[in-house]
Amino acid sequence: MGCVGVVLGLYRVMMESVFITAVETACALGLRTEECLTALRERLGGLALSANVSGPGFVSLPVGALPSRALVKGRRYGAASNAAVQVAAAAVRRAGWSADEIRESWLFGASSRGNAGEMLGVNAWRRPLRKFSASNTMHCEIPAAVSIELGIRGPWQMISNGCSSGLDALGLAWMAVGSGVAPRAVVVAVDLPLIAALLQDFQDTGLLSTNGVNDPFSPQTSGFFPGEAAVAVTLERDSSGRPKLCRLEHYSANSDAYDTLMIPEDGGGIEACVRSALQAGERGKVVALCPHATGTLNHSRVEPPALLRALDGQSVPLLPLKPQTGHTLGASGLLDVALLAACMAEGWLPATLPGLTPPVCGLPLNTAALKLSTGDRMIKLASGMGGHNAAVSMAVV
Repeated sequence: MGCVGVVLGLYRVMMESVFITAVETACALGLRTEECLTALRERLGGLALSANVSGPGFVSLPVGALPSRALVKGRRYGAASNAAVQVAAAAVRRAGWSADEIRESWLFGASSRGNAGEMLGVNAWRRPLRKFSASNTMHCEIPAAVSIELGIRGPWQMISNGCSSGLDALGLAWMAVGSGVAPRAVVVAVDLPLIAALLQDFQDTGLLSTNGVNDPFSPQTSGFFPGEAAVAVTLERDSSGRPKLCRLEHYSANSDAYDTLMIPEDGGGIEACVRSALQAGERGKVVALCPHATGTLNHSRVEPPALLRALDGQSVPLLPLKPQTGHTLGASGLLDVALLAACMAEGWLPATLPGLTPPVCGLPLNTAALKLSTGDRMIKLASGMGGHNAAVSMAVV
């Protein structure tokens, strides 16, 4: 145990400060980050019935659909890959990287279901080229397509850890950049789960909402509302000299080793994962915590008490964003980080969707926009099916 502590201590000394320098987000709230922030300011939700959802059993299910299909169209790559290329290109433009900087970057892709539409053969509307049928059904086509279209020659990796995929990809990129191994990194996450076969799987497993209650900590919650998203984030060290949205302070991850579907009654690894993120960084004030908050009964019952224990009883407000975006699976963690980073750069955090119920453990919800100061911290948690937890700590610069 002592050796582990020494190793971790040396690792923290070696880590340089890492910053999020640009983001691009596309979800039910809008196809650009600015549109999404406007919706957050106005406390608007993006869930609605969608003509894009096929299958008679889901016509009455509110979902978080992208406002336009333009982002996912293209004949060479799968729909998820097309969306990843577009948001990654936009994020890199926002970061102001030169061609040489792009070429040397590292790339981390994330998705829970990847190009599911191509694997299931339901994206015929895309008019795909048969020549690319094999690549269209690979999860790793997502970062491969970004690498090809942006000219990134650094290594790329694909992370598929269920709903924690995006946050884990961000954490691995943080380690690579902070240790000096990678000069800079692009992290991209995408999921497009509004496909009848996938929705049927979620329904059969008892994960989808059955009563339309969009309130993840309410005693009446019955499941989640699926949503689509594509998001990209750029990471750089302090020496880049570029404007910074926020500092990415810490990443922690663990596993419950319990069940493929359920979190144990004691919260599994959630408490330890969040506690590690809380104890890292420069000890600024933690002003809010963005939980996973899927809306399943299991989550609503066991996640809040675990968070309260990690906070040592402090009354830190919770800021769940899924009621506004829908649950975007493997993209959800990175989507929340990107939206929050963009808000933090402007010195504020959004309020929750109006009318949400606080958890019974006593933790409050963030029901009014917060004004931030330099050093204020935000914790984001994600939990993946199979019992994997990830958390990051972000700070205002």
